[in-house]
Amino acid sequence: MVDLIDGFTPYAGKDAEKYNQMQWWLGLTFGDILDRAADMLPDKVAFVDADSRLTYAQARDRVNRLAVSLMDLGVRPTDRVLVQLPNWNTFAVAFFALQKIGAIDTLLIDRYRPYEIKHLAGLSGATSWILPESDKKTNYLPIIDEVQQDSPRLENVILVNGSGHKAYLSLEKLIEAADLSDAKLAELANRRPDPMQVAHMGPTGGTTGLPKLVPRTHNDLVCGSKFCAGAWEMDIQDVCLLAGPIGHDLTFSKGFLGSVLTYGRCVFLDTTDPDDICRTIEQEKVSTIVWVPTLARRLVKFERLGDYDLSSLKKMHCGGGASLADLIQEVRDRLHCRFFNGYGATEGQTTLTRSGDDFETVKATVGRPTCPHDSYKVVDGSGNELLPNTCGELVIKGPGVFTGYYKNPAENEKVFLPDSFFRTGDLAMIDEKGYITLCGRLKEMINRGGESISSTEIEKLISEHPQVVIVAVVAMPDPQMGEKACAYIQPAPGSDLTFEKIIAFLKGRGSSVLHLPERIEFVETMPLTKTGKVDKRFLTEDINRKIATSYRSPVSTAGWPGTKADLIVSF
Repeated sequence: MVDLIDGFTPYAGKDAEKYNQMQWWLGLTFGDILDRAADMLPDKVAFVDADSRLTYAQARDRVNRLAVSLMDLGVRPTDRVLVQLPNWNTFAVAFFALQKIGAIDTLLIDRYRPYEIKHLAGLSGATSWILPESDKKTNYLPIIDEVQQDSPRLENVILVNGSGHKAYLSLEKLIEAADLSDAKLAELANRRPDPMQVAHMGPTGGTTGLPKLVPRTHNDLVCGSKFCAGAWEMDIQDVCLLAGPIGHDLTFSKGFLGSVLTYGRCVFLDTTDPDDICRTIEQEKVSTIVWVPTLARRLVKFERLGDYDLSSLKKMHCGGGASLADLIQEVRDRLHCRFFNGYGATEGQTTLTRSGDDFETVKATVGRPTCPHDSYKVVDGSGNELLPNTCGELVIKGPGVFTGYYKNPAENEKVFLPDSFFRTGDLAMIDEKGYITLCGRLKEMINRGGESISSTEIEKLISEHPQVVIVAVVAMPDPQMGEKACAYIQPAPGSDLTFEKIIAFLKGRGSSVLHLPERIEFVETMPLTKTGKVDKRFLTEDINRKIATSYRSPVSTAGWPGTKADLIVSF
């Protein structure tokens, strides 16, 4: 029996036995995966960034060297190690080195700052931290100082591309100084973790406060990532561009892990500038991209798109937000590649449309589960399963799904049903073929005088206006109705949108009165979370502040009380 780490909720005995017996769990570690790739395809280029190219054999050599040095440094099996790196090849080396010695990477988004880092360091009990000395405009040295003051367990700070600070270790020097003797390699082999053990901890994204940690074992993360890769037909010939942050689960599990599991090539890009993206696609003959709809829309709207040869691009996987019909059509028309509409989260839920699906299915659904052995169902408020094509809360369970947040029994009590199905908090319908249509979030339903209104549905309708770049709908407080709908809209440059024009557009589409926002805030740029999603918590706080001010002052420049606010707001 493996000695699982404290704070991790193990899989039920009968479930684990079934997953192993049916070989849905392969019994492989991530170290095994890299070794297999290096044994089979030693000279194949595996990882590319702006500064280097590594074959699978070269990557394994660096991984083994760093792994041996980390052992010598005293990093123990199941030690948690914070990894906060940009989209560099170094991420792959650090990740697989930790996997080989049985340590647990705790992934940090590159934009996390002391507030989040101290929380996750304390929650995870991390003993080491791998990060750059600087990246773009960020100098991490003051951040390190602040975090260390409140994180006494952080014994080792390992800098990438450091300038020789005596207080910190250098990752490059650890690789260079490693002893790869037969004895050390044998010691490294003996550190192979049990596939049932936690391999990775990912922070939850979203806008619900400080991030929680999602522990994933080798077995369940390999299972989920491998089936997802198969669902959108990743293969050994693919060159996958990773332009979204590697700290985001979409990039990490669907792009990075999916590519390695299929022996493909990862191209790390540490910028989301459209010119850089196009240039990289052209130079590296990129065939696949996985990212959020925001980045996809930025690319298809790029005015110099035609200046580049993007003919190598064959597949695009979008998740982490709603992919609307106009975006899907533009990807097909302008990029001439297949669009895979997806849904997923760090906790393990993963659905995707398939290459043979018609346009209506791709635009109207998020496909079906990528792992055929995961169970998805829709339930009512009492946990009873609903009939097909009925909207309710989506709940999931299976060999590719997590079993509970790390050291958070109170939250786990709320989000798991008695039969161990995880409550995603997403409202969805499942049709007779297993295809899923998202209806919204439980917490994003607007309760207007007892009438439940989906903010997601209003967003879909408004986004069809050709002059709307991004729209987000949130609930705003109202003394009579309880809540009303407020739409934040980022208009296209040079557009002349007004409240009246949006309402007229919606009415012209036959929209119900329930789908007419009662206030609109026009913004120059939409605020985003550190994972690149629209920051609805910020927008909710913003509208609450404005309404609170308007209650104090009968004359409101924001247009409340009433039904509009034709202001341009900068965040």
